[in-house]
Amino acid sequence: MQQNEGYSVPRRQMDVEDYIDIVRRHRGWIFGPFLFALVASVVGVYLWPDSYISQAVVKIVPQQVPAAMVQSAINQQMSDRINSMAGTILSRTTLTTIINSFNLYPRERSRMPIEDVIELMKKQVQIVPVASPATGSDRIPAFAVQFSYENRFQAQRVVQDLVSRFIDENIRNRSNATFQTTQFMRDELDNAKKDLDGFENKVASFRMANNGRLPEQMEGSVQQLGVLQTQIMNLDSQISRANQDKLQLESNIRIYKDQLAALSRGSDTVAAVQAQKSQKLAEQDREVEGRERELVALRQRYKDTFPDVQVAVARLEEARRKRADIEKEESSKKPEVASAKAQAPAEMSREARELDANVRRLESAMAARDMDIQNSQKEMKRISGLVQTYQGRIETVPLGEKQYSDLMRDRDMAKARVIDLTGKLEHAEMAQEMEGRKQGETLELLDPASLPSTPAAPKRPMVIGIGAALGLMLGFVLAGAREMKDTSLKNLKDVHAYTKVSVLGSVPLLENDFVVRRRRRMAWLGWTTACLVAVIVMSGSVVYYYVTKA
Repeated sequence: MQQNEGYSVPRRQMDVEDYIDIVRRHRGWIFGPFLFALVASVVGVYLWPDSYISQAVVKIVPQQVPAAMVQSAINQQMSDRINSMAGTILSRTTLTTIINSFNLYPRERSRMPIEDVIELMKKQVQIVPVASPATGSDRIPAFAVQFSYENRFQAQRVVQDLVSRFIDENIRNRSNATFQTTQFMRDELDNAKKDLDGFENKVASFRMANNGRLPEQMEGSVQQLGVLQTQIMNLDSQISRANQDKLQLESNIRIYKDQLAALSRGSDTVAAVQAQKSQKLAEQDREVEGRERELVALRQRYKDTFPDVQVAVARLEEARRKRADIEKEESSKKPEVASAKAQAPAEMSREARELDANVRRLESAMAARDMDIQNSQKEMKRISGLVQTYQGRIETVPLGEKQYSDLMRDRDMAKARVIDLTGKLEHAEMAQEMEGRKQGETLELLDPASLPSTPAAPKRPMVIGIGAALGLMLGFVLAGAREMKDTSLKNLKDVHAYTKVSVLGSVPLLENDFVVRRRRRMAWLGWTTACLVAVIVMSGSVVYYYVTKA
């Protein structure tokens, strides 16, 4: 019968008996991988050295002095500072020192470069934050330092060393931070004082160069200018009065000289009497002349509406009216008839001496008036120069006002900066003193480094179980693969399913009993030997583990 190529018969649905047959037929392929995986996992897990984890808990002690009284100079969060300290402690230099000091990883160092050993140790060092539920997640009240190593005593010593390094590094970092802050503030304060001294020197130089023309001196300059103008008016009045007195004295001198001349010529008594009567009229004439000169001087400086000018006009009118009254009075009176008899020569001589003495006295008074006028004119000239000086200062004030205001603003800003930096320096010094007395935020050992009694890794029962399960699964996979490749008929169910022929009976496979027994003995011998070897190997690995551990 010709066979059709590409033709395949679908397999029948298998039941439990079929699966049991498969396991019985391929028990060697199932048990072999299982046994091998079990032996490999046991040997591997007991040759794998133990890892002990030692742990120490470090507590973060908050600042002892209230922050409202002394503010810390360190504003970095503790979590960030722990990470920074961990980076410093787990640096290549520090870990190399620890490895050499405690003679860690001798096998690894013999066959690996030191950088790889350091990376291996970094993986086995853990910094675990211990957050408190009461403070929240952003606050770390404590943290744990863990180290995993095959020697539990070495692990404990390494953790103790790491904790001490953390505490020392925290103290050193805070001390350095406060010192650098204080030094920075002191340098900034020195620079600010230098800037302030520079601005003070500029202001002092500007004041010296512009003395009297400063904006704050303007009001004083205006007041001083008013005082000087008042002094000029007073001096002018004094000069006017001195001129009036001088004119009056000159008139009196002329009268006395006329009387003296008349007396010396032997004038009669009537002329003398008339001269004495006209003296009142001459005095009034001098007063009128003085008033006129005073009015002329005032009109040269002020207008006619000025009060002093109006007063001077009124005084002049009054003096002219008095002069007119005197003229009327003298014209109405008749001259008295002088005594016919001539005075005695002794009386004329005495009267001549009195007139001469009066003339000399009046001349001395007039010389004094001249000196007063000269002194007043000198003083007026000096005061006029001062007036011009103050007027120049007042006129030049707006020119330097902006420059002066800029200098004062810069000086005030520099002074405010000095005051601010002085306060900050005091705070920094107080913070440094607080850190020096260990009153700031510190690290305190809460739980010392533990001495582990049981290894943290490997988990031997779990590893052995996983290895055995994987071996068993591999055996079933191999058995299934072999079963799928085998297309022979295994039992009567296969014959009936694939041939569709009714089976009336079956003839068992006839083999030589000797051959069958020999095959079975060889199989049992092989599996017994394999199991024995597996037991010996696993027992040896366990014994080696406990011997080396002891």
